[in-house]
Amino acid sequence: MEWLRRAACVDEDPDLFFPVGTAGPALRDTAAAKRVCAGCGVTPECLAFALESGQTPGVWGGTDEAERAALLRPTTPHARTHDEMRDTSWPTPSNSTRCGRTSTAR
Repeated sequence: MEWLRRAACVDEDPDLFFPVGTAGPALRDTAAAKRVCAGCGVTPECLAFALESGQTPGVWGGTDEAERAALLRPTTPHARTHDEMRDTSWPTPSNSTRCGRTSTAR
């Protein structure tokens, strides 16, 4: 973690980055901590550390707890492969029915 020595927060009060609560002063502290992060040259390394080591509380890499949780949440369901999409059970013209009647198309 040699990047930590170059972090903009190295001389800041650590309590600023770990606000207690979710309203009032805690919101102000979170915003102030994010302003420090905005001018930091190691924000990507800090965020990567937080995500990889499971840092839950506090501001890390310019993100708060909720923002990091959103980054870790899967964004899309499992994509189907081409073969899975091709292998469907949709009716073909020769066996399709409409209104209970079998189609005679060939």
